[in-house]
Amino acid sequence: MKVLVFTTLFPNHLQPNNAVFIKHRMKTVADKHNVEIKVVSPVPFFPPIKKFKKWHTFSQIKKHEYIDKIEVFHPRYLVTPKIGMSFYGLNMFLGALNTVRKIYKDFPFDLIDAHYIFPDSFAAILLGKVFNKPVVVSARGTDINLYVKLKFIPPLIKYVLTQSASVISVCSSLKEMMLELGVLDKKIRVIPNGVNTAEFYKINKNTVRKKLGLNENIKILLSVGALIERKGHHILIDALFLLKKQGQLNFLTVIIGEGEYRTIIEKKIKEFGLENDVLLTGQVPNSNLVLWYNAADMFLLGSSREGWPNVVCEALACGLPVVATRANGVPEIIINDDYGLLVERTPEGFKRGIKVALNKDWNLEKIYEYGQSRTWENVAVEVFDLFNDVLERR
Repeated sequence: MKVLVFTTLFPNHLQPNNAVFIKHRMKTVADKHNVEIKVVSPVPFFPPIKKFKKWHTFSQIKKHEYIDKIEVFHPRYLVTPKIGMSFYGLNMFLGALNTVRKIYKDFPFDLIDAHYIFPDSFAAILLGKVFNKPVVVSARGTDINLYVKLKFIPPLIKYVLTQSASVISVCSSLKEMMLELGVLDKKIRVIPNGVNTAEFYKINKNTVRKKLGLNENIKILLSVGALIERKGHHILIDALFLLKKQGQLNFLTVIIGEGEYRTIIEKKIKEFGLENDVLLTGQVPNSNLVLWYNAADMFLLGSSREGWPNVVCEALACGLPVVATRANGVPEIIINDDYGLLVERTPEGFKRGIKVALNKDWNLEKIYEYGQSRTWENVAVEVFDLFNDVLERR
């Protein structure tokens, strides 16, 4: 079986941590099931002007490279920032078409595996029509729980969902949203992400704290994610301030990530006098996250929406209990209070959740075993079976 993976969400030499979950899923499918894959990962076209840092990065991405022995192509497509989003799928298709034609000469793929419903999967559907190949699309989160609310985009999303051969949803919550859009139940298969147990596992807490230069004698709470409104770190800071006012802030909170909300968060930390209670590390290489998970006593997630949050799975795989909001797929991971607590997305909600979690006698071994149970090998079996079903129906 030959599969063309089509997605903008894939690691590259400048962004090695970008959507590693897609790489893990498809590399495991390839390695374990005798599937050949090549990846087309379009990037926005932008002239190499250093003044515009974000867009300048795109201009530096190689057009062809190998990531973890996977051949990856990066054709360019036209993007008009903040306007014309409804054309992104068409632009992506036009930008990638010649690249895919060249690939097809030596790699006559049987199926297109597309990730992110719009614009990526819209472009993939058009490519499927050109090459007369079935397209399997994967819904990941924002593509369904946010984009369906945007002007002009919902009809394009419905087109993708109806024209695809099959739809993979990373959680049941997203599946329910797609059913409301009129997609047939039998067309959607829920296949949650896995966790790389070779990267995320238990390590002695004192050992990693010494390595990271952290105090060995205090409780440490950890949150990992971009510093943006959706991830809710500012709400966590407000919750910490409430605990401080009650004289119950006797732990360190570490926040790993970078983003546009950093200034807001830093301002809150200074205003509330939390400089000694909160550590902002900035970005941390994916390979080092296992150290931080193992250094912590609890994991926090304050998101307003998610698909299947990988950070929660990684924390559990390191034996870490979780306090999180009920965003989309989170309740499907934290299925009972043996593994974590679900709270309201408010400072009061997190204040109460943190207090209860700190005083709870967690069975850390049970959490670890649960976190280690959903591997990428499990996921690969389910994805491969779906691909076979699609090709057999074809």
